[in-house]
Amino acid sequence: MRRAWRSAAGVEIRDLVPAALRRTWVARGHCPDRDLYSLFAAHVRAHPTRTAVVDAAGALDYARLDADVRHLAGRLAEQGLGARDIIAVRVPNGRRAVAAELAVAALGAVALPYPPGHGSRGPASLLARSRARAVIVEHARDAVPDAHLPHLEAVFSWGEPAHPKGVRLTAPAREPFRPRPVDAEAPARILVSSGSEAEPKMVAYSHNAMAGGRAAYLRALSCGDPDGMRNLVLVPLASSFGSLGTSVTVAALGATLLVQDAPDAREALRMLTTHRPTHVFGVPTMLRRLAEQPPPPDEDLSGLRALVSSGAALPEATAALCARRFGRPVVTVYGSSDGVNCHTAATGLSPETGTGLPDPAVTDIRVTPGTGEILARGPMTPLCYVAAPDLDSRYRTPGGWVRTGDRGRLDAHGRLHVLGRLRQMVVRGGYTISPAEVEQALAGHPSVAETACVGVPDEELGERLCACVREPPGAPAVTLEDLTDFLETACGLERRKLPELLLRVPEMPLGPTGKVCRPTLARLAATRATRPGVPHTGEHEQV
Repeated sequence: MRRAWRSAAGVEIRDLVPAALRRTWVARGHCPDRDLYSLFAAHVRAHPTRTAVVDAAGALDYARLDADVRHLAGRLAEQGLGARDIIAVRVPNGRRAVAAELAVAALGAVALPYPPGHGSRGPASLLARSRARAVIVEHARDAVPDAHLPHLEAVFSWGEPAHPKGVRLTAPAREPFRPRPVDAEAPARILVSSGSEAEPKMVAYSHNAMAGGRAAYLRALSCGDPDGMRNLVLVPLASSFGSLGTSVTVAALGATLLVQDAPDAREALRMLTTHRPTHVFGVPTMLRRLAEQPPPPDEDLSGLRALVSSGAALPEATAALCARRFGRPVVTVYGSSDGVNCHTAATGLSPETGTGLPDPAVTDIRVTPGTGEILARGPMTPLCYVAAPDLDSRYRTPGGWVRTGDRGRLDAHGRLHVLGRLRQMVVRGGYTISPAEVEQALAGHPSVAETACVGVPDEELGERLCACVREPPGAPAVTLEDLTDFLETACGLERRKLPELLLRVPEMPLGPTGKVCRPTLARLAATRATRPGVPHTGEHEQV
């Protein structure tokens, strides 16, 4: 029988993996069968003075972090929040983000982390579809307007509660918080991915999947010393890739997490020498910027074991540059929020090894005949998509396998080689952009008759998004600035989703089936698109 969990606001989260398989993974030791806060509390008891988090404010040990976690959990509980609630977390990287997510776990509630930043459309959609009862933010001004969020009852912040539903987290709790055991197979965290959909996807993970399967790939990187890891994470903790921070590095492993409040290659290099991380995690763009930094006179890399790349394909030139600059292995991880992971940590780093051998402690991988689609199922497999039965139907099989949407092959040694996407997406510096979402928004611009968005190769970021548009007859020539201002101010798109290139065409090229021919647009955009700082000629590109 498969499990189902229902929030107090009526959102159902079902486990699409057969329960017997889940029990098998626990029996094999792949999952700890304990909730995230219980695991964290055990580390607090075992080594209270070990450094848990290093951020811009300095170092915080496990005992002091636990005190913060219990205080926050007490404040949340006083507002009537508990094990049947989804609580959003929009806090910048740092000790407060870590404490907030662990406090939600201590309640037995489900955390929905989402990176703070410009644009309200994505966050508002997440809060509405998840029916989150509360959101935790650094400042009340960071909260999403709640005119259409009837289920949102409280906005917690460390500053003054300027929001009408504001609750100040710094106020003392009325009584000590006493955690209770939580079912390890219950949902713990919702990972957010823009994916290829018009709205961000929400993927629910259990305590066991986070502390078991998703933690197993970090253990494989640790050289047999997982609790001795000091992980410098150069991505948002609220991202899918960043979930290796709070839930895994701190709660599951009891290791040390190093973070920046904002990505900065120079500051990251300083942290390498000052705080001696064993592993650096980043998207290819950030790792390249880090490698391009000149070494300071006091540079000390003696603690560094490896650099770990994920979030986008790692260009060979970037991997070679990082290897030369730091003299350490560069490990590339193939993975996603949807529930797939494979990496080269224990199975060779040469090009012929692909992404390595699938690890049964993380997930098994198979490739479907015919389409060559990569499927995954194992200890890290999520429960389901949240409030999206259509995505469950599209991306999950009846047996619980995750359909990745990627093409691949398994070689004679069982190693996975990824060959590309079945559906088109744009990956800019590790962040996945849905062309469909941007196209949908652009269609509302008065000077756009037709539009299609495509990726253009870029040496620094991997790809940049290009908006290809046809204007209505007699309409004034549209500019890139017109479009980006409209998308951000009128549509609420986050800045990182905005197109950076523009291609104006007199008509859209069509393929044999009558659909817009995206490969043709992509070829044109790669050579003729208007780039930032280049004036428009007023002429259309011929197709």
